[in-house]
Amino acid sequence: MGEYCSFCESRMNSSLAVEHMLPQKHHPALELDWSNFLLACVNCNSTKGHDNIQLADYFWPDRDNTARAFVYAEDGVVAPDPALGAKAQRRAERTIRLTGLDKLPLNNPRASDRRWQHRKEAWGRAEEARDSLAANDTPHMRKQVIRQATALGYWSIWMTVFASDKHMRQELINAFKGTAPACFDAATQPLPRPGGAL
Repeated sequence: MGEYCSFCESRMNSSLAVEHMLPQKHHPALELDWSNFLLACVNCNSTKGHDNIQLADYFWPDRDNTARAFVYAEDGVVAPDPALGAKAQRRAERTIRLTGLDKLPLNNPRASDRRWQHRKEAWGRAEEARDSLAANDTPHMRKQVIRQATALGYWSIWMTVFASDKHMRQELINAFKGTAPACFDAATQPLPRPGGAL
């Protein structure tokens, strides 16, 4: 999945942490099992903690089409996609709470968890890139946008900001390693999982 947090999608240049989806404390036999590992930033990993969980109660980026589970807003907020059914919305809400993607460090400049602020900044950069591209739509400019997006991370934000640019969305899907192209239709819209379930 590249060097991006599996949950908040931030670029991780250092402090890489292995996230045990099922905590070692409760599942010691899975401590070295690759199917139980995800890459996570320190904030997402520590927020999740060591509680014993049921995998089926949450969305997992290596197993589920999480592009359909969450929506990202300009103000840095992550929320369940309102188009989901009630059961899938509850599952999305649990995932957001589990990883702390609902934390907002408002009025606390000393807060160590700045994921919300970083998403907001990424949104601003993506909008600037979109506007620059609209003013000068060349292959070189498109490559620059992709370089900036992959250097910063936050794939879902870039996909949201470039929602009306099918070509750029396809380039983003191709540029971010680990993105499952089969999860998107020809217009690069997220597809449901087989059987219509998320």
